[in-house]
Amino acid sequence: MNLYLFFAAAVIVACVFCNRVSNKFGVPMLLAFILLGMFFGSDGVVRIPFDNFKAAEQICSIALIFIMFYGGYGTKWSAAKPVVGRAVLLSTAGVVFTAGLTGLFCFFALKMELAESFLIGSLISSTDAASVFSILRSRRLNLKYRTASLLEVESGSNDPCSYMLTTILLGVMSKSGISAGMIVTTLLLQILFGLGSGILLAYITAWILKKFPFTTEGFDAIFVFGMVLLSYAIPTAIGGNGYLSAYLFGIFLGNRKQKANKALIHFFDGITGLMQMLLFFLLGLLSFPSKMPEIFGIGLAIAAFLTFVARPLAVFLLLGPFRSKINQQLFVSAAGLRGAASIVFAIMAVTSEAVISYDVFHIVFFIVLFSILLQGTLLPYVAGKLDMIDEKEDVLKTFSDYTKEVPVQFIEFRVKKNHPWAGSMVKEILLPPETLLVQIRRKDSREMVTPDGSTVLNEGDRMVLSARANGIAKDVELSEITLESGDAWIGKRISDINLDQGRLVVMVQREEDVIIPNGRTLLQEGDVLVIKESRC
Repeated sequence: MNLYLFFAAAVIVACVFCNRVSNKFGVPMLLAFILLGMFFGSDGVVRIPFDNFKAAEQICSIALIFIMFYGGYGTKWSAAKPVVGRAVLLSTAGVVFTAGLTGLFCFFALKMELAESFLIGSLISSTDAASVFSILRSRRLNLKYRTASLLEVESGSNDPCSYMLTTILLGVMSKSGISAGMIVTTLLLQILFGLGSGILLAYITAWILKKFPFTTEGFDAIFVFGMVLLSYAIPTAIGGNGYLSAYLFGIFLGNRKQKANKALIHFFDGITGLMQMLLFFLLGLLSFPSKMPEIFGIGLAIAAFLTFVARPLAVFLLLGPFRSKINQQLFVSAAGLRGAASIVFAIMAVTSEAVISYDVFHIVFFIVLFSILLQGTLLPYVAGKLDMIDEKEDVLKTFSDYTKEVPVQFIEFRVKKNHPWAGSMVKEILLPPETLLVQIRRKDSREMVTPDGSTVLNEGDRMVLSARANGIAKDVELSEITLESGDAWIGKRISDINLDQGRLVVMVQREEDVIIPNGRTLLQEGDVLVIKESRC
């Protein structure tokens, strides 16, 4: 047993090292982990014998649940909302078009059987969220036209559609077959139960976290961990799409304001990182590089057609009617990276009852390597050549775990006995320049008060002020709002805007200037408001 533990530790440390190297050189994380798995695999240097596709499918499917969930959880809905229509169209109709075009190419150009042609098209029809997210974050690709949000939603949500196409094709190719009526029923059940389960479980989970706070630190994350598993298991048991459910569960839970959000982000960031290491390493371990020459010609032909014909045609067909810029459509076409989900679905095909004549696992494996090595490495270069970089944007704002470092800090101090402020109203005290009283914590109670001018300070109160100073206060929850053209707050003073009880504007960033506001501060278009949120 000690030998296995030593091996597991060595692999994890190596994966972490590869992650740092891949970020430094701009190579997608997926590629580094897969190559590490190939190094340890049957044809590699270490030569660990492993060809158990059934075990690999079960392990990879579990890992994919958490990757799907966190893809949704990390998507910031306010940033994604303006492009969600186009993104969903790409993740549904785009997947179908890509699968169909690739299938026709395999059938007519490569002379494959019809069903097997469309199976390969289905397996590689979705793009990889992990690789797209990794490149956008590590290379800080601040893209124009909300393209980052478009790619994040598309790549995070298109795996369920690819999964549905794959299961239908495997059913058609199985010995028992599947009727047209069963296909329609399967699609409806997958979509309806997947949608319903994910949304319902997200609201139930958020309600429990709010109404029944856990007294032991960390148990809220463990609870959500279990609910993520349920978000996949429940719809799958009744014929729904578990991956769709897990993704929607993540989106709805991640975009609800709740006390546990910061802790959950840190917890699942680590869990998802571990799952990605496990998944990608295992896929590399399962491969046999010695078989690559046998499928090289077929794999290269499909990869080239997919990258330079099928993906661009699908993108231009779907984004053209929205009058999207040509350079944006070209960049979205180039950003269609294939990844882990395609290989996991290929493992499903290998372990299914379907009659398959080609080595679909290694064909898909080759296509994924081609995609992330060519497209993934060149994506920052393509963004520059297509004039898609906008330095005024910040790609990290499109993720729900975004927290911008701003030159404002929070000072906390106590109103001591006989302090001149004890018994005074807030409007009667004189605060230092460029400071604002944000929150009052009452003595000997958990009551937290968002003050106004008539609030009376009591002996023992703890005051939280925002200022340019050291001494950062804890448990202050912030959100950020950008005033865009047409916003009702533009041209108004802060004292005139309607904020919910417990919310307070603590900072205004206006281009390069940082303003500590008061009620007389006049808001302008383009202002970024940092708001202290009410506590749940």
